[in-house]
Amino acid sequence: MTATQPTPSASPFTADREASLRQWLAPLASRHGLDPASLAPASADASFRRYLRLTGPGGGSAVVMDAPPALVACQPFLVMAERIASSGLHVPAVLAADPEQGFVLLSDLGRRSYLDALRDDPGPGAERLMRDAIRALVHWQGHLDASALPRYDDALLRRELALFPEWCVQREFGISWTEKQQARWQGVCDTLVASALAQPVVAVHRDYMPRNLMVADPNPGILDFQDAVAGPVSYDLASLLRDAFISWDEERELDWAVRYWEAARKAGLPVDDDFGEFWRQLEWMGLQRHLKVLGIFCRLKHRDDKPAYREDLPRFFAYATKVALRYRPLAPLLALIEPMHDQKLAVGYTF
Repeated sequence: MTATQPTPSASPFTADREASLRQWLAPLASRHGLDPASLAPASADASFRRYLRLTGPGGGSAVVMDAPPALVACQPFLVMAERIASSGLHVPAVLAADPEQGFVLLSDLGRRSYLDALRDDPGPGAERLMRDAIRALVHWQGHLDASALPRYDDALLRRELALFPEWCVQREFGISWTEKQQARWQGVCDTLVASALAQPVVAVHRDYMPRNLMVADPNPGILDFQDAVAGPVSYDLASLLRDAFISWDEERELDWAVRYWEAARKAGLPVDDDFGEFWRQLEWMGLQRHLKVLGIFCRLKHRDDKPAYREDLPRFFAYATKVALRYRPLAPLLALIEPMHDQKLAVGYTF
């Protein structure tokens, strides 16, 4: 769920590109015991990549990432895959790659995502999965070199926040802010950005959420890591606990946050010694992400013709409202989002 992507004039997955992909795959499929004719969609993606799965008569499978070079580079994925695998975490193995064409053949981490598993079993099964995800996150932060990654800096944080007024406020709800309202929004942005930049810096996955984690052995398998940055220590935990597609009651959020915080301290990670302050950092970081995602989901609807993402807007408004109500410096946000609450009801949104 990155903030900046080019805009295609038409689908990049043309018949010519399909032919090129199949030509590239043919010898690789034979080498790995796979049937080229089995090529089929593997998963949906909010970016300009697509993922396809091949299977073989012996039960084997692999996944193809098709990343049109004019729209998205696959080199960051290849670099991060090697770094993460070297750290001891479970990511897809790169079986073959042609960065110039934007084709990558990957080992298959399976068909069951954390999101599916958590929805099917939100009880004891969820506890096991979330604890595995927390252990993997602590390992990630302790073993990946943040200095080798792009910085999650002031400019990037603000570009992400700017998606909210552009795509959600103006495009989705047709609201134009007054100068006073724009000043109020700027104050909220300043507060959130200052909090994020004040946090210790670690390697940040940037989309460490159940949809990008696979139930695997060892668990979890980690996907969609190509946009990793060096940024705030609370970011990935906020992504995990307050997800785009599944929500938890705050008692469970707190329990998992405490487990992470204790494990992080034991591992020597630079989390605040006061859990209350760490929780505040996490909530404010989560709010920055949620405002960004509100903008991205509206952009997916209006620019990329993916309207299904609008169904999860109420989840993010609920997250944002809860945090803004809790902290006085963020209270000005409430008056900005309240009109959108009313309009959601008028156009058929449900909380």
